Amino acid sequence: MSTSAYRWMMTGVGQPMVKEPMELAAPAAGEVQVTIAGCGVCHTDMDYYYNGVRTNHPLPLALGHEISGRVTAAGAGAESWLGKAVIISAVIPCGECDLCKRGKGTICRSQKMPGNDLQGGFATHINVPANGLCEVDEARLKAAGLELSEVAVVADALTTPYQAAVQAGIGQGDLVIVIGCGGVGGYSVQVASAMGATVVALDIDPTKLEAVKAAGATLTLNPKDFPSTREMKKEIGAFAKANGLRSTEWVIMECSGSVPGQQTAFDLMVHGCTICVVGYTMNKAEFRLSNLMAFHARALGNWGCPPDLYPGALDLVLSGKINVKNFVECRPLDSINDTFAAVHDHKLSRRAVLCPNA
Repeated sequence: MSTSAYRWMMTGVGQPMVKEPMELAAPAAGEVQVTIAGCGVCHTDMDYYYNGVRTNHPLPLALGHEISGRVTAAGAGAESWLGKAVIISAVIPCGECDLCKRGKGTICRSQKMPGNDLQGGFATHINVPANGLCEVDEARLKAAGLELSEVAVVADALTTPYQAAVQAGIGQGDLVIVIGCGGVGGYSVQVASAMGATVVALDIDPTKLEAVKAAGATLTLNPKDFPSTREMKKEIGAFAKANGLRSTEWVIMECSGSVPGQQTAFDLMVHGCTICVVGYTMNKAEFRLSNLMAFHARALGNWGCPPDLYPGALDLVLSGKINVKNFVECRPLDSINDTFAAVHDHKLSRRAVLCPNA
């Protein structure tokens, strides 16, 4: 048992996490061991910890699936990764099944998610399959003024909306509406803007709207300023007309993970619309699904992101098209209980990244 290797374990819903030493087991064939630089605190972690969403691995369990670090040990067949800086995919498909071979790794039934299927990233080290790694070019990272810990959020907060945008086919000339501009929503604004879309951002928090206005949103709206969603839709329609954008085929990225946000997404539907369901909530909402038929619209689910899309998302960061640094806050891993409470109580304006060496 190593005295320097440890992880923070969730033992029960809402119970203080416990720091425990961990054994550094040698990676199996096809696996690597990553010394963790940083692990982001995600809304999904909040659901596991506070709301009792069931994890596939029984408790006690180290949460955390937004992980960056360096490969410091490798099993047979994965030796080429030794010494490399990497981001670990939040959802790692097996790569061998029929679904994976047909390019449908996001629904691979043998996929592994750190902090859900296996011990996660709120730790000093983690063993994961090598096919879930994305190499980080450290020269470009340094040139971009970023630390390896800061790009941990690429693993989910960025790649989740990136996959949603790719899946929706966002491109030049599109009008994209982002609902909820927190961690994932903020990156949704940046991704859509980087892909050539004009972005309208909605949030009830003026601070978040200010942040995304400086990061790619052309129009920011607070739903509280409108008597109804109908009136807000009229304003967006007028904005589209004034800017030479289509009144049809809007792309709506629902990132709030809330019932009001989901209802707003449905109420903003136009002909040929695409609704990207990016946020998650356990709460139930009531919709008239026939609107999808009447508007010839579509709603797309969005689970994780295939590892093969990670390099494209990371390139947007390293090329300066997406700002990560202003949207993350690195904290010591040992502050995990205080940090979870701060995130839960909405006291942080940036995405928290927990770092073992901070």
